[in-house]
Amino acid sequence: MINIKIKQLSKDSIVPKYQSDGASGFDLHSIEDLEIKSSEIVAVKTGLAFEIPKGYEIQIRPRSGLAIKNGISVLNTPGTIDSDYRGEIMVILVNFSKNVFSIKKGDRIAQAVLSQIFQANLVVSNNLDSTQRGASGFGSTGIQ
Repeated sequence: MINIKIKQLSKDSIVPKYQSDGASGFDLHSIEDLEIKSSEIVAVKTGLAFEIPKGYEIQIRPRSGLAIKNGISVLNTPGTIDSDYRGEIMVILVNFSKNVFSIKKGDRIAQAVLSQIFQANLVVSNNLDSTQRGASGFGSTGIQ
């Protein structure tokens, strides 16, 4: 287990928790009432800031229920919260449905997953090892 300090920036913020013993992510809650129109993109406040240990990130991901039932998703999935960021966590939501979607204070709007990261040693080279796929891009491996 890794400890992550959480700072509540608002009296309305809700300390996140895992919803089950096997859950990968913990839920983030809105601290505001708002409506998201069809095709609209909004940044939703959580009222929380985290102290993430170096070597880790928090990934912000959609909640499957909001996606399938309402067409609501996290736009930059997964959103990355770096270990050196200390500001308020905000969730960028997009409404892919044709209906207005209402968020109420306290609603669960996204899930957050703690992930270990590795920084690479980026080396400039004129030659790359060849592979069977080579430079073939999108869809080049087929659909079956």
